[in-house]
Amino acid sequence: MNSEQHTPRGSAWEVFRVFLKLGLTSFGGPIAHLGYFRTELSERRRWVTDTQYAQLVALCQFLPGPASSQVGFALGLHRAGMRGALAAFAAFTLPSAVLLALFAYGASLFSGTIGQGVLSGLKIVAVAIIAQAVLGMAKTLTPDATRATIAVAAALAALLLGGSLGQVLAIVLGLAAGYFFCRTPELTQAGSSEAPLRFTVSRRAGAVSLGTLALLLVGAPIAAAATGWGALSLFDAFYRSGALVFGGGHVVLPLLQGAVVDTGWVSNQDFLAGYGAAQAVPGPLFTFAAYLGTISTVGPGGVLGAAIALAAIFLPGFLLLVGVLPFWNKVSAHPRAQALMRGANAAVVGILAAALYSPVFTSAVTGAGQFALGLLCFVLLVSWKLPPWSVVVIGALGGVLLALAGA
Repeated sequence: MNSEQHTPRGSAWEVFRVFLKLGLTSFGGPIAHLGYFRTELSERRRWVTDTQYAQLVALCQFLPGPASSQVGFALGLHRAGMRGALAAFAAFTLPSAVLLALFAYGASLFSGTIGQGVLSGLKIVAVAIIAQAVLGMAKTLTPDATRATIAVAAALAALLLGGSLGQVLAIVLGLAAGYFFCRTPELTQAGSSEAPLRFTVSRRAGAVSLGTLALLLVGAPIAAAATGWGALSLFDAFYRSGALVFGGGHVVLPLLQGAVVDTGWVSNQDFLAGYGAAQAVPGPLFTFAAYLGTISTVGPGGVLGAAIALAAIFLPGFLLLVGVLPFWNKVSAHPRAQALMRGANAAVVGILAAALYSPVFTSAVTGAGQFALGLLCFVLLVSWKLPPWSVVVIGALGGVLLALAGA
């Protein structure tokens, strides 16, 4: 085995089954998804350690594209090679993509008191999931005063600046602090026993991925303008949106609005209706592209339009990740890089803690009833060790009861 590769330890079918469950139950947005991934794949299944997981999160936070989907793609790649990566993407993405495509055909979801109660309950479950992730990762990644302080500083940066800028700055601060303050012999010795995360991606494959990324970014708009082919124009619009967004999630919305609303492909009313529906389904917010591709007046529309838009918006983030991973394999083994990552790992804990407060807690917990339901979900996860999908069901039912009671 060379220094850049490892032997996958699972099958694509195993990855597909695990991520399908996550795709059906992971409500609450990208930060909540990271909590679900950590609970299922690091804590319960031991595919990776908390340290390896945090390193992967830090890397994906730096790259354009949907961070949580990139983390899932990389975890599938680590577990079962490229087939595992594709299985993770398909299983995690398809449930919400199918639901949003159906919504585009008029299947109105989550309306009325009961529907709003379900949404409220799912938001509360996300609070419990993220709180569990913060608690578990803090024990592993901030075991000393230095790294705990880095986590607090990162949380403040993320809260005060907000958005993807605050998250990226928090990681940068964590890297700098790790370089200067996490290079002591004790920390180096403590971290030396844990193997860095490895991926079955060669440098040649990485170079091809980066070349394809650049070629499509430059060539797709030229080809679309030259041919006037609607399907190619649709691909180009969503590909550029996925390639130019940092932070993923809600950050992509202005780009999508400019791509399809300002051009007249989708009305603003339909755009906002689809965005509302996207909040009601599990999985990544980037699957909003499936809804927009379905109703777009440019391109084939329908199922084929949804497929083109969906593939286009995710593709650049995955190409960039595959392009970076071979170099990450080599760099991550260097002692100074390990010091950098110790600081970045602590910063990830701070970012998750900041997101736990805002927007997750502040938007989900609006009264005593919601707070009590959140505590119940947290205890069921942490103390009773119930699987996350069952807590999702309990939280949704609790949200309905609170809504019916007028709480």
